[in-house]
Amino acid sequence: MKTIKFIAACALLAIASASFGHENMAHHGAHAPVAREQKDWGIAGDPAAVRRTIVLRMSDDMRFSPNQIEVQEGDTVRLRADNRGRMLHEIVLGTRAELAQHAQMMQKFPDMEHDEPSMVHVRAGRRGDIVWHFNRPGTFDFACLIPGHFEAGMTGTITVRPRNR
Repeated sequence: MKTIKFIAACALLAIASASFGHENMAHHGAHAPVAREQKDWGIAGDPAAVRRTIVLRMSDDMRFSPNQIEVQEGDTVRLRADNRGRMLHEIVLGTRAELAQHAQMMQKFPDMEHDEPSMVHVRAGRRGDIVWHFNRPGTFDFACLIPGHFEAGMTGTITVRPRNR
């Protein structure tokens, strides 16, 4: 059992030491293939299917505006992250529990590399997009997981209303 824990700890350290900071990360671009993995809160969307863009403004007061959005089950939405602050911010979609767990990991490994279709990292004065297909009803969350930002309250909710069947 100690050997398994040791191997797991070594793997985490190797990943952390091989990674680099958010500000140096490559992000999904027009030429990068997007991994489509079903999540509790939906799946990466097809940009051609977008019928609505929601602008989420981020600022150094550690808030999103708006911090609550509503979509319909089946909608493919462009979430446009507009960083009006002077520091790096991000938007990560997920459940409250997953975001809290990810935020704890970011505290331990602040330079951890991660790039998925359900997140976008945005430098000061820039914009970035997440294209997401909300194919499951429920209430989900989004947050900035840069160390300290989540803890300061940089969070929001997405309500996915069920489609009338």
